[in-house]
Amino acid sequence: MHIYNTLTRRKEPFTPLEAGKVSMYVCGMTVYDYCHLGHARVMVAFDVITRYLRERGYDVNYVRNITDIDDKILKRADENGESITALTERMIDAMHEDEARLFVLPPSHEPRATGHIDDIVAMIETLIEKGFAYAADNGDVYYRVRKFADYGKLNNRQLDDMRAGSRVDVDVHKEDPLDFVLWKAAKPGEAHWASPWGNGRPGWHIECSAMSTCCLGDTFDIHGGGPDLTFPHHENEIAQSEAATGKTYVNTWMHAGAVRVNQEKMSKSLGNFFTIRDVLAEHDPEVVRFLLVASHYRSPINYSVDSLTEARKSLTRLYTALEGIELGDADANGDASGDASAYRERFTQVMDDDFNTPEALAVMFELAREVNRAKQEQPNEAARLAGELKQLGSVLGLLQQVPQTFLKGTQQQGMPLSESEIEAKIAQRIEAKTNKDFAQADAIRDELAALGIILKDSREGTSWVFEAP
Repeated sequence: MHIYNTLTRRKEPFTPLEAGKVSMYVCGMTVYDYCHLGHARVMVAFDVITRYLRERGYDVNYVRNITDIDDKILKRADENGESITALTERMIDAMHEDEARLFVLPPSHEPRATGHIDDIVAMIETLIEKGFAYAADNGDVYYRVRKFADYGKLNNRQLDDMRAGSRVDVDVHKEDPLDFVLWKAAKPGEAHWASPWGNGRPGWHIECSAMSTCCLGDTFDIHGGGPDLTFPHHENEIAQSEAATGKTYVNTWMHAGAVRVNQEKMSKSLGNFFTIRDVLAEHDPEVVRFLLVASHYRSPINYSVDSLTEARKSLTRLYTALEGIELGDADANGDASGDASAYRERFTQVMDDDFNTPEALAVMFELAREVNRAKQEQPNEAARLAGELKQLGSVLGLLQQVPQTFLKGTQQQGMPLSESEIEAKIAQRIEAKTNKDFAQADAIRDELAALGIILKDSREGTSWVFEAP
């Protein structure tokens, strides 16, 4: 298995610290608002990575944190007139609902920043003792960036090329404009915790250093996150953690690609900002997941009505292959035939190459075509192949619904006719064909097709699927 390492900017053989086990930390959400499409991208990307590592036999300890104390949280709670706890608990519940609808499995552990204050304070004390941090006269504690010789290595940046600006807070209490805050002194009325430097709360960057090392140790296998976190957040994590422990913090850094909306950056100011809830109110969750899986995790994704339509059509092709097959003893847990094993081998080969989901889906589409060919002449072989297709789909978090449920579009809002109305039209068409009124039968078929309802005639009768026009 090879994984692209952001730190070295190349694919590298993956060898975990402990044979058969993988330790992975992914930066989670700051829970002041509902999760958006960018969050969905990271959720699904690392869900697929976790599923595949487990499929390959690894015992994966997947830690994804929750930031439940932050300037944005304080501001939003004040605006809403609710307590910080009420806000964060409500948003955490909503986040869990969103990820469940996207078929995202929960992480092994989900530490919260407020549950690790003692660990955070202890790490800051260590950094001060080693000369990597200092307490300012305003009650804040800052990290000495220039003290850490390797600062900038994740992003290939030189210190002298960095300037105080939009990504660097300029503060008269800092020794250097590049220094960043580890502990913030509390303002009157703000939530706070006691510390050797007075009442306050942790800075964002130190939270992840403390939580990750507490859960996974001083060095662990994989650290992941969104594309906007490489600088300054992950750069600062490296500086803090390696200065505190004297050890390599992470062996492999992974970052998911950005989400663009109609080829533009997703932004509230552009009016193209969508929460996961906004999207799932209009589109089938599995179609949204397919869209997110269909691009390589490092590649940007373009979210648009057209891309969702194509995702639904593609997913429909896979479910159509499974439709009408009784898997029985040939389900995913059974022994695969030789042909099925060949598809699994190719699937594994491309997923071992930095989790190449587009190529993995290409293998699945080939397998689906083989299932369709076997349906008529080799039903037992078709069942074995279909079982393998469903199993490969499960590795990507796909194809776990009953095919007919998906194909009838029962989760698709905006279907123009009810199921009973569609069945009545089909009955009228059957009657017309019985009466040899083929023009009327064709007219009913075309009428339904114009609404996105596609009829399929077979020896067993007429079935239908809904494809949004």
